[in-house]
Amino acid sequence: MPRSSQPIQLPTLKDEALWLHALTHRSYTNEHSDILEDNEALEFLGDAVLGFLVSELIYKRYGSSVNITEAQMTRLRSKLVDEKQLARLAEELGIGELMRLGKGAIQNNAQNNPALLSDTLEAIIGAYYLDTGIVKVRQFVTRLFTDIADDLIESSDDQTLPNLIDSKGKFQQWALKEYQQTPEYKLVKEAGEDHEKIFWVEVWVKGKKYGEGQGRRKKEAEKKAAEDALQHVGG
Repeated sequence: MPRSSQPIQLPTLKDEALWLHALTHRSYTNEHSDILEDNEALEFLGDAVLGFLVSELIYKRYGSSVNITEAQMTRLRSKLVDEKQLARLAEELGIGELMRLGKGAIQNNAQNNPALLSDTLEAIIGAYYLDTGIVKVRQFVTRLFTDIADDLIESSDDQTLPNLIDSKGKFQQWALKEYQQTPEYKLVKEAGEDHEKIFWVEVWVKGKKYGEGQGRRKKEAEKKAAEDALQHVGG
């Protein structure tokens, strides 16, 4: 799938006070009596908004276009929004340099603490939602996570997401990218008794046969046909 070439930047909030609120850690309020609110409530909101939007992204991008189960979508979502991933994104966005921290926290290198980076990114998402509504936040989250999700889907050596997408799903991704069409699987032959039948299947895209396969079940034959097709297209 195509990758974005534009660097991701933090959103601009219309409400500057809300922006500062999102960046304010509890350690800062402890040292500044005039600052009454830290960002924990915004973090709570942002966590919920982020979970919803990442779930929506996964559903819309993969739920109907690749062979992916509910359990696999759940694992993918968990992988995308875990602390390590959010902290990496926060580092790329320069959030550590923007966080409002107490002197003691700074001395303890809190600006590089993965948990605080992750929490602050969630708080910013919560603040951005309050400031602009769901549409702009959806655009921001989509830009942040689409390439990462695609990489996880396509990765063959990611042991945390085994068999996330099979050969049929991979060939379908290729067909959608190249021709904006889903493959058509044609049963061309079956033979044998009911308890030991063999099925022959061909897979076609836009009037052209790309692969063929056989198996004891139609689904198995379809997967074999997709594997054959992937070899022909270099997938």
